[in-house]
Amino acid sequence: MRKNTSADDPRGLIADAYRIPDISPPECRSIFLDWALEPREASELRAASARLLAEFVGQHPDHPMNGILHEAGIAINLPAIRRGGRRARS
Repeated sequence: MRKNTSADDPRGLIADAYRIPDISPPECRSIFLDWALEPREASELRAASARLLAEFVGQHPDHPMNGILHEAGIAINLPAIRRGGRRARS
């Protein structure tokens, strides 16, 4: 069986998630995390998740992976939160 892969999803993890019937959001998050751990820059991760979302959202408008990919694009853009404490004030 040949996997449906792309440059953004070389192992076909995201594509496989869209083919799993009745997959839950926690399962999608787990698959996304496995996909996101591939070595790449944050900006490339954001762009790849946006391209994958655009590729699959039309065919699967109510799939829970859509929300995960969308959240990934937003979360990657957020600045790091500055932590307080004694060291931060010195």
